[in-house]
Amino acid sequence: MTRRNLPPLAAIRVFEAAARHQNFTLAASELGMTQAAVSYQIKLLEERIGAALFVRQARGVTLSEVGARFLPDTTRALDLLSDAYSKAQGQTQETLSISVLPTFAVNILGLRLADFQQAHPEISVRMEISEQIVDLENGGFDMAIRAGKGGWPGLRQHLLLKHSFTPLLSPNLLDNAQPLKTPSDILKLPILDPTDPWWDAWLSAAGVAGQAKPSIPIGKFGSQVVEGQAAIAGKGVAILTPAFFSSALRSGELVQPFDLLGSDDNAYWLVYPEHRRSSRKIQIFRKWIEHMLADLQKCERCSSVG
Repeated sequence: MTRRNLPPLAAIRVFEAAARHQNFTLAASELGMTQAAVSYQIKLLEERIGAALFVRQARGVTLSEVGARFLPDTTRALDLLSDAYSKAQGQTQETLSISVLPTFAVNILGLRLADFQQAHPEISVRMEISEQIVDLENGGFDMAIRAGKGGWPGLRQHLLLKHSFTPLLSPNLLDNAQPLKTPSDILKLPILDPTDPWWDAWLSAAGVAGQAKPSIPIGKFGSQVVEGQAAIAGKGVAILTPAFFSSALRSGELVQPFDLLGSDDNAYWLVYPEHRRSSRKIQIFRKWIEHMLADLQKCERCSSVG
């Protein structure tokens, strides 16, 4: 029998996820890996193929010409393997499909999903990261995590996390700045995405609404994932949701200089169709994520320096 010339299957799985997201960080979150591990698997595959699969850019990656040709067949092969595996599993394992917003996936769920899988090996979770609002009746998903005010017709909705926000920055930036004695002192530092309406809301709550423009504005990011990484790198002060960065706060990569939290009318919700409210796998996941978030929010203030 002829020996098949197969690439490392782990690297193929990583390549497909990275190509689909055009982002190594999102691929890492989906697969439950570190970004460094994703980069290693991509490099390994590129060395085996003898060509670059991605073009590295300052704000992400795009497929190279070779990568674009390689992706369609890779996706089909993984789909066939997934179908075969599901058939072999039969009724021994349930699959729970969930659509998750990127910020929530990267900073919360992706870091802790392995805990759920260990506690409930009979339920296989398929998480897809997307900004899009998916059709939970016909889109192939059991449930979703959405952001908004709630009130979606036909869906059972559970409040997971209210929108709260406060300035966070790296300890190095804080150490090299003048002491932050009052909230208005924040405006003396480089501000990441000063057009974010959360800044006006937080400054107003702090009593400094008259000082709307920071002295050294730095860029516009439009994503807590990207903005948080820039803050960790010491590029400026970001207005972020502390619960999303609890790991960075605990490790000391970020600090919270003031206790004050701003809020708006939006929140993160777990949603699923009303007719699935009795689904065992959905209720098991709901109870787990609510308990996990309750524990997480106890640590929100673990690195306040105010």
